[in-house]
Amino acid sequence: MKILVLNCGSSSVKYKLIDSDSKKVLAEGGVEKIGLPDSFLKYKKPDGSKEVIETPMPTAKEAVKNILDLLTDPVNGVVKHLDEIEAVGHRVVHGMEDFSESVLITPEVIEKVKEAYSVAPLHNPANVTGIEAVESLIPGVPQVAVFDTAFHQTMPAKAYMYALPYELYEKYGVRRYGFHGTSHRYVSRRACEFLGLPYEKQRIITCHIGNGGSITAIRDGISVDTSMGLTPTEGLMMGTRSGDVDPGALIYIMERENLDAKGLSKLVNKQSGVLGVSGISSDMRDIEEAIAKGDEKAKLALEMYEYRIIKYIGQYVAALGGVDVIVFTGGVGENQIKTREAICKQFAFLGITFDAEANKTRGEEIEISGKDSKVHVVVIPTDEELMIAQDTAAIVGK
Repeated sequence: MKILVLNCGSSSVKYKLIDSDSKKVLAEGGVEKIGLPDSFLKYKKPDGSKEVIETPMPTAKEAVKNILDLLTDPVNGVVKHLDEIEAVGHRVVHGMEDFSESVLITPEVIEKVKEAYSVAPLHNPANVTGIEAVESLIPGVPQVAVFDTAFHQTMPAKAYMYALPYELYEKYGVRRYGFHGTSHRYVSRRACEFLGLPYEKQRIITCHIGNGGSITAIRDGISVDTSMGLTPTEGLMMGTRSGDVDPGALIYIMERENLDAKGLSKLVNKQSGVLGVSGISSDMRDIEEAIAKGDEKAKLALEMYEYRIIKYIGQYVAALGGVDVIVFTGGVGENQIKTREAICKQFAFLGITFDAEANKTRGEEIEISGKDSKVHVVVIPTDEELMIAQDTAAIVGK
């Protein structure tokens, strides 16, 4: 089945056309700078080379239309007619407590996604825009929503509740939801396939770390805790997000800096994290370059970033009563050799031994723990799009 997977953001749309049976990626690319004069569509050509088309795309609907036109293009397209696309799968960021699994999109589902606008103001509106664009451009094609939050709906109340007045949970659904669920679900399963271990009998800690980052504790195939919360701001130190911070400190800063809610949101989501501490960049490649030149704030930012990861892994080892598999994924997890080494060596007390030679690999599936290690440590590149395509095929196939 040919499935178009869309990940619609506020100013971008990423896409992949996947054959769900063979798992082959037939086409991929994305649109960036939607609504700006210099918007463009970039894509991978059939011969593997990359191409960029600059064209005005004032809204996501035009962006999706350009993607569909490219897929059917006589020269660079991969299908002759749009009816060859049998279904469309969408990444939807927030499903609150309404969705614990992927679902066929109906008007009722769209209304529920809209109800989560208040907790995902940047993502859910863009996700709905993409759904509505497909509905108008390919009328009648089945569409499926795959939620970032769904995998974590198995968390027990003791893990997802905040120590706030209970009525705030009852009135507004204020609780931990967690994100990156599709990635955590994919890499945890794939890690066990790669290692030849039974998925439903493992204690797994998955580290999706990059510009955004989260860590999840998985017992017997079920998410039991995760680092992100009501929003993606909680948890690890990230590229521009603060992660965990004393709420009292935020109140203090609001008063001293005369910030309103929007100002505080900008501070903790856009101006903090690695960027805020280093004053240089949110990109770890830039941080490494600065460290090599002796920049002390860049060094501090990296040490803080790694320390937060170490602390969360330690928490989840305790919560799980031990660990059998640790998985690294995401931009940093898949490519940052020194960061993986620093984290692994901190857990030598768990019986983890480290294979420095294997760890030199970037972006490939590999075990980086030693043969005598008591815990398997693996790098598994994430493939959320394949997970979305498979969920979509399964639901539409019913």
